[in-house]
Amino acid sequence: MAKSKFRPLHDRVVVKRIDAEAKTKGGIIIPDSAKEKPSQGEIVAVGPGGRDEAGKLIPIDLKVGDRVLFGKWSGTEIKLDSEELLIMKESDIMGVLA
Repeated sequence: MAKSKFRPLHDRVVVKRIDAEAKTKGGIIIPDSAKEKPSQGEIVAVGPGGRDEAGKLIPIDLKVGDRVLFGKWSGTEIKLDSEELLIMKESDIMGVLA
């Protein structure tokens, strides 16, 4: 994403999916058509934050490089510089992986 100068607005973040495992724990190889889209990703861009009712900026509690969990149907899929990414609101993120 370094090639692009994309900056999400408000309380939105851009997430790059982290690929699901191609094998089960038992060693069975999962074909691409049967894989579920992972609900894990890495933050690649962060907006400035939302505003409260008084107009005060509330900064986002995420940073570029954070590995996060999000809902299966969260975000809007986009293609930027031939890379598939998701744009979602900060509230769609369930948590940060340590």
